[in-house]
Amino acid sequence: MSFHAFFSVAAVTAAAFGSPALVPSQAHAANAGFMVLQEPRPNGPPVEVGIWYPTDAAPKPMALGSWGHTVAAGAPIVGEHLPLIVMSHGNGGFFGGHADTAQALAEAGFVVAALTHPGDNYKDQSRATAMTDRPAALSALIGWMLDASPLKAKLDASRVGAFGFSSGGFTVLAAAGGEADIRKVSEHCKTHPANFDCKLTASRPPPADALTARWVHDPRIKAVVSAAPAMGFSFGTDGLKGITVPVQLWKASDDEILPGDEYAEFVHRHLGRPHDYHVVQGARHFDFLTPCDTAPPADLQYLCASAAGFDRRAFHKDFNTQVTRFFTDQLVAPGKALPKG
Repeated sequence: MSFHAFFSVAAVTAAAFGSPALVPSQAHAANAGFMVLQEPRPNGPPVEVGIWYPTDAAPKPMALGSWGHTVAAGAPIVGEHLPLIVMSHGNGGFFGGHADTAQALAEAGFVVAALTHPGDNYKDQSRATAMTDRPAALSALIGWMLDASPLKAKLDASRVGAFGFSSGGFTVLAAAGGEADIRKVSEHCKTHPANFDCKLTASRPPPADALTARWVHDPRIKAVVSAAPAMGFSFGTDGLKGITVPVQLWKASDDEILPGDEYAEFVHRHLGRPHDYHVVQGARHFDFLTPCDTAPPADLQYLCASAAGFDRRAFHKDFNTQVTRFFTDQLVAPGKALPKG
């Protein structure tokens, strides 16, 4: 659930959003464009947002620390009425932790906007347990992308999806209608003190304002992909009833950070409606992150380490295909029946 980014990215911008559309949103673009923008906030510094989008421009490999993607930086966007996917990273992360998945979605005709969560990122952990901040930030990102960003004229406000991993997996469930009860954390941690979420909470108790804040739900979210969601138990038996949109849910069978049945499995058992559930055999928690292209610093090697015999690159080829297919089915050609979860 916790990872510290190890990268250096220069902001990439473009003034090409007024270019004529060349392909419809349903068509696969030749490539993925990429840029980093700053989302203004009225009560704090701007939020860093990585954006992937369809383009016909030629791409080239681009490093994001030990991760990477193959994109056309600052290239013209193609398409009109494009569906939007917002991405929420895990505790201590940054916008680029799922760059390969974002690239795959952009090549399939989606615009992907991934924020670096204020107060819960690799540089700033000051509000790492203020969980109500997260869905509020994701909702604000949706509003900015649709109403004020340089891409607003290219987006279809009726086709918005959300992808999240770990704390981000919890975030997208809450933003889509889930009502968590933070009071359940203390009871959970009495019996699971060695779990990562309990160690984090012990070292950084939730601030008082986060305990009284209400969860922000965003009805603009029409489909959700949640990978290895944190704090699944906090929704209780009834807290997921407010989620009425299609959900694709992922669990790592050998999750060493969020072990057992109180996280993804709890969501699976209590979602109360058909959903697309995947248990990845042999996977660990961080296998949902983009495969590493280069070795990270020694203290961060756990982010790139998979179990012996588990091929993270092969898994991601399937993972990205499944995620892209799900969002395509639900946002581009909605109404397709989900498998029974």
